[in-house]
Amino acid sequence: MQTPSQYIIDNKQRFLDELFDLLRIPSISADPSFSDSVHKTADFVAESLRKAGADNVEICQTAGYPIVYADKIIDPSLPTILVYGHYDVQPSAPDELWETPAFEPVIRKTEIHPEGAIFARGSCDDKGQMYMHVKAFEAMMKTNSLSCNVKFMIEGEEEVGSGNLGPFCIANKEKLKADVVLISDTSMIANDIPSIDVGLRGLSYVEVEVTGPNRDLHSGVYGGAVANPINILAKMIASMHDENNHITIPGFYEKVAELSAAERSDLNLAPFDHEAYKKDLNVGDTWGEKGYTVIEKTGIRPTLDVNGIWGGYTGEGSKTVLPSKAFAKISMRLVPNQSSDEITALFKKHFESIAPSSVKVEVKPHHGGEPVVTPTDSKEYKAAARAVKRVFGKDPIPTRGGGSIPIVALFKKELGLNSVLLGFGLDSDALHSPNEHYGVVNYFNGINTIPLFFEEYAAS
Repeated sequence: MQTPSQYIIDNKQRFLDELFDLLRIPSISADPSFSDSVHKTADFVAESLRKAGADNVEICQTAGYPIVYADKIIDPSLPTILVYGHYDVQPSAPDELWETPAFEPVIRKTEIHPEGAIFARGSCDDKGQMYMHVKAFEAMMKTNSLSCNVKFMIEGEEEVGSGNLGPFCIANKEKLKADVVLISDTSMIANDIPSIDVGLRGLSYVEVEVTGPNRDLHSGVYGGAVANPINILAKMIASMHDENNHITIPGFYEKVAELSAAERSDLNLAPFDHEAYKKDLNVGDTWGEKGYTVIEKTGIRPTLDVNGIWGGYTGEGSKTVLPSKAFAKISMRLVPNQSSDEITALFKKHFESIAPSSVKVEVKPHHGGEPVVTPTDSKEYKAAARAVKRVFGKDPIPTRGGGSIPIVALFKKELGLNSVLLGFGLDSDALHSPNEHYGVVNYFNGINTIPLFFEEYAAS
């Protein structure tokens, strides 16, 4: 009988070709003009699951974009793994910064990926990592080696906050009944240093609008006498951090879970090359909250960052205008014990309180999610660690990721399930940025590891 690993080798080029077809569809959930493409991608995922051997494949409609569900129940007495992923992607803009078009995937060699990396929007986040599960499932089905029941729930709104996933989970608890959730939407330390994320930060995302005069004004006639909303917004944003880069919102740190000295020491045992980190980003030095290492700043500490800011005239040449409005999008990453609703409320109250009377301020909450820490002594984590070791030849290091996957907390709350964050990307893969990419080796390492997780989890 052929093994999954041999089947994967025999079908390597087809597995790449199919991923390329998936990556060519611009499934940008944040932009309504791409709605047809998002729906087309859901159809692609559903058809891929059918061809791989799944049963009960459904495109489940929601108030937004659909969720693709499928399952394969081989024996009700066996454990069931619920695979979660998303088929939507971030906007590709600014498109002029891509070396090759965002939705025309190509393989190029890089210093970190000498065997080649797939350059395309969604290659790593999350189409490439989600599609690993489809192909791993196919390999298990074709070699008669599926050792657990499996259910798939692939959504199309992760990049805009998964607003319809919670209601879907609540309404379909029986359908989604499982023993563990398996997610590949995170990173490893390096290709030769495997790791498994055991913690994720939460998120509070808001948009602010500062309004001054009732129309754009001549900056010579009115400048100096009427408040400039861009100047005011810049000062307000600057005041959100003190000289030690601590966030100045009253009550912001009140519920932050502080790690012990021993826990911080263990966290910093993970390999980290500060010089290589700076070189990769082409920065003179790192930044952030005083008193914490880079690993701590990106894993266990909350942050506040401006994700976009605009207003006034930004076209070619000059236009001496005093703008009527200024805008910014701001995200706050949260750590255990912080609540996204509470932090959003604290931000709104503080931001409105520091505005001068010469402007009006509106804070518009977008979406949020809760921080989560998963146990390392569970049978699911241990099964994942054993599977990773069989592929990489060494034990994975448990790490805390800086990103947010709000649905991990949702799955625990609504379905009572722990999640395994079995990601194979790298932080340097330019997620959410121009020239996003995903190593070919990483793609196939994931496809090879997933069947081993099924095997190890069934044995546990």
